[in-house]
Amino acid sequence: MDVRTVAVAGRNLRVATSQGSAGSLPLLFFNGIGASLELARGFVDEMGRYGVGIVIFDVPGTGGSSAPSSPYRFSWLAELASEVLICLGIEGQVDVGGVSWGGGLAQEFTHRYPGRVRRLLLAATSAGAVSVPGRLSALSKMLSVRRYVDRDYLAHIGGELYGGKVRGNAKLLRQYGELLRAPRGSGYYLQMLAGVGWTSAHWLHTLRQPTLVMMGTDDPIVPVANGRLLAKLIPHARLITIADGHLFLVTSARECAPIISNFLINQEWPGERSGTGVAS
Repeated sequence: MDVRTVAVAGRNLRVATSQGSAGSLPLLFFNGIGASLELARGFVDEMGRYGVGIVIFDVPGTGGSSAPSSPYRFSWLAELASEVLICLGIEGQVDVGGVSWGGGLAQEFTHRYPGRVRRLLLAATSAGAVSVPGRLSALSKMLSVRRYVDRDYLAHIGGELYGGKVRGNAKLLRQYGELLRAPRGSGYYLQMLAGVGWTSAHWLHTLRQPTLVMMGTDDPIVPVANGRLLAKLIPHARLITIADGHLFLVTSARECAPIISNFLINQEWPGERSGTGVAS
């Protein structure tokens, strides 16, 4: 990734880009809550093998971006993302994707800038307030940033929190922990506040972009039922499930990259050619 700090809308944002193949559209990707660029590096690398270039930035208050001065909503972040694209000189359409909290922001961006978005990727996410809640034991652990700064605590709760491949896999969880950077100041809590009361359920039917919804089969934070709801409400959406947990774009990046790239570059739905039955 080419990482740099740019001035956007009067604030310093750390932005990363990677080069895609000739003729492909960049994928504007929104990370999960509290996550910095480092966490997406493996995913970006795997997507690069298939010619998909990425644009990703640290949300204010995370990673290397300056902390926000006041509370904000998803609508403001969508406008900020639009300014990032303009700053980078990216004109015309892009593909848009997001994971978890970032999946909500991806929906908001697509809703506000429909002409900008060709295809939409939604991973381990939901329609916000109108959704099936995760396990209380997992969600309660999301209220604190302790897992970002205390590696022993992360090792203790990570399996229960994220599920999937990190359950009982201390090595994989340690590797994940090494990618984490603690959010700045109140940045994490302002991210949480941005999504309070937000829902896309009442306007998802207006989205016209082909949409790939991906969900982990063992996700304590966002149950797979939310993916079924998204796929039902978005007119041109298809759901596939991954045998992993909430972190599948990190822990199963190698398996996910060809599915996503085929959808974005070849514009084929998963399973269309191979008949593998992964789509549902």
